[in-house]
Amino acid sequence: MKLLVAIDFSPATEKIMESVKALVCKLDSKVWLLHVAMPDPDFVGYEVGPDTEREFVAKKFQEEHRKIHELADELKKAGIDVTPLLVQGATVETILEKAEELNVDAIITGSHGKGAVYRLLVGSVSEALLHKSRIPLVIIPVKED
Repeated sequence: MKLLVAIDFSPATEKIMESVKALVCKLDSKVWLLHVAMPDPDFVGYEVGPDTEREFVAKKFQEEHRKIHELADELKKAGIDVTPLLVQGATVETILEKAEELNVDAIITGSHGKGAVYRLLVGSVSEALLHKSRIPLVIIPVKED
């Protein structure tokens, strides 16, 4: 089974990783661990700021790169065949594009359990995936206190 696991480095990521380890250890699976980073400012129509802004974005991207490799190493130690992916783009669309490109059997992600007002104002990645994906989803409830 081929699985795409979408994470966001929030506190929910730890719960998602635990669930993935438990699930994948029972299956013979290939896992892609995906984090979608914010797109470059040019991509979303903003002018690139001064060098300090560019340096901040570059450092953040490097930190996300380090984190996803650390998480992948945890899965590798558990005997899981995993490839970390750090991709810039619009979150939901990028997850769906990667899932199609990799021809995965399922997408695994978490749901933060935010309220209706938050979802109305900010949106929900898991809810958008539920409405747009043609690939089966495993949504791990990770309500944050």
